[in-house]
Amino acid sequence: MRLTFNMQFNQSLNGILNAQQRMAKAESQLSQQTRILSPADDPAGAAKVLSLDQNKAQIDQYQTNSILLKNNLGLEETVLTSMRTSLDRTSTLVQATGNGTYTYEQRKAVAFELENIQTELFDLMNTRAADGSYIFAGYQDKTPAYERNLSTGDYEFKGDDGNRAMQISQSISLPGNDSGKAIFDNVFTRFEPEVSAAPAGTVTTVTNQAMFDNFYLNNYDNLDPANNQYSLQIDAASNYQILSNGNPLTPPVTGVYTAGQNIGFNGMAFQLDAATALPAQVDFELPPPEQTNILNTLQNYIEALNDPDITTEELNVILADTLQQITATANNVDSTLANLGGRLNVVDSVFNTNADLLITNQTYKADISEVDLAAALTEIKRQEVALQAASQAFTKVNATTLFDYIR
Repeated sequence: MRLTFNMQFNQSLNGILNAQQRMAKAESQLSQQTRILSPADDPAGAAKVLSLDQNKAQIDQYQTNSILLKNNLGLEETVLTSMRTSLDRTSTLVQATGNGTYTYEQRKAVAFELENIQTELFDLMNTRAADGSYIFAGYQDKTPAYERNLSTGDYEFKGDDGNRAMQISQSISLPGNDSGKAIFDNVFTRFEPEVSAAPAGTVTTVTNQAMFDNFYLNNYDNLDPANNQYSLQIDAASNYQILSNGNPLTPPVTGVYTAGQNIGFNGMAFQLDAATALPAQVDFELPPPEQTNILNTLQNYIEALNDPDITTEELNVILADTLQQITATANNVDSTLANLGGRLNVVDSVFNTNADLLITNQTYKADISEVDLAAALTEIKRQEVALQAASQAFTKVNATTLFDYIR
């Protein structure tokens, strides 16, 4: 009888403990809003939920990267837009000084304003992001992109060509910055011929810059300097021709020279003194291309404007150089702004796509693991009733004595 009593007691106690366990599990499922509390509850479902959680974490990181990337690109866009406005103002000022009516004091006033614009551009080219990095310095973003060499007075680029790409989806990564070298430093100085020998009083000028630029770009030989050597030859009978490396051009460029009149060739004009004796020859070449940045360009023009002894012809040459380099820099800025706009559109599109993927992910996870509220409440109530029944049974068994069995 004692053995029977112990068995009944243990069964009643186990019934209570099992009911409590089932009720606790139902309450946990309700509070955690999931029916899968451990992999044992649904091995296949648990594996799918783990995969979905990993996918969500990855997409969340992409979204964080997208926000950072958009902020970086937005800052760069703001800086370049401001620079573009300054370049327009610079161009207006430079053109105004070329009308030939400005006095030295007026030129100095323009130079003062250009100095302020130069300082503004210098600051913008060394813009720092929220994390302290210099946005135009490439990978060397812990140091300023541009510094002034105190010994030469030149502004020098101290960064590199790199750009920091950020992953915004499984297959898409976009640069979060642009190197200042590509925007501000890769600006060719104005192409112009270099005269090595000519009769006294000869003036060689570029009258059509676009035409000469086209000639230069199509004919400059970086491998064989001899092919960059040209000459204008005029014989005693006033017949002229243009030679390249001592050979006639194909097709030949020939004509009859009239004293005092210009000889034109691919945007160039050769003006010999009317008293020049014939035959005569002008030797010129296409010099190697040079690159500079807008800060040095402005510095050169500011110095020219502040020079009281500069001639109108000398000022006009520097003015033409300055305008060409301002235009080239502005074109680089415009191109970069267009590229930035494209990248920003991609970021927005990918961000929205990732947001949709997160919603789909959450919906799929809910279908697999989310607990049904009504079913969970019903289960809790059912386990509560079962627990009460098990408790009542345990109370009766525990109250039973040996005399009850004897009777």
